[in-house]
Amino acid sequence: MAHDRNLILTICTGNVCRSPMAEKLLQHALAVEGAPFDQLSIESAGVAAGYGEPASSNSVAALKRVHIDLGKHQSQPVTQEMLDRAFLVLGMTDSHLDSLAYYHNDLPERMHLFRGFMGPEADEQIPDPYGQNFDAYQACLDSMIEAIPSIVAYIKKEYK
Repeated sequence: MAHDRNLILTICTGNVCRSPMAEKLLQHALAVEGAPFDQLSIESAGVAAGYGEPASSNSVAALKRVHIDLGKHQSQPVTQEMLDRAFLVLGMTDSHLDSLAYYHNDLPERMHLFRGFMGPEADEQIPDPYGQNFDAYQACLDSMIEAIPSIVAYIKKEYK
């Protein structure tokens, strides 16, 4: 049976730093998982994003270090249409999920933080590196990579 909800949506503020990195990392992780998980579509968007902005150069550089290309990214705002297709929404901080709840009525049942599956001792928030130095972006990327196995495990459990 085909899912009508086959989208995983990564969300941040401007869709130029965190959520694009998260999107590419998840695509990369799920591509090797086989069907049906490699059939999921993964997109990123921002709660306060414009259209067509490239990813920040530090985000591109951080991902390049793990051999993932973010060069073609174009920012987009979250739309209701995306939420209607979403199986899972992953925010970077509580504020992103709060903002979606405030501006949209019809939300998917699975709304979580990107680092929300790592257990109680993990810091769940991924702070915005925007405007900071490369080290801040590298730390941001590392905190996402650390979360990937727990997200993949969650998807495998929930996406039947």
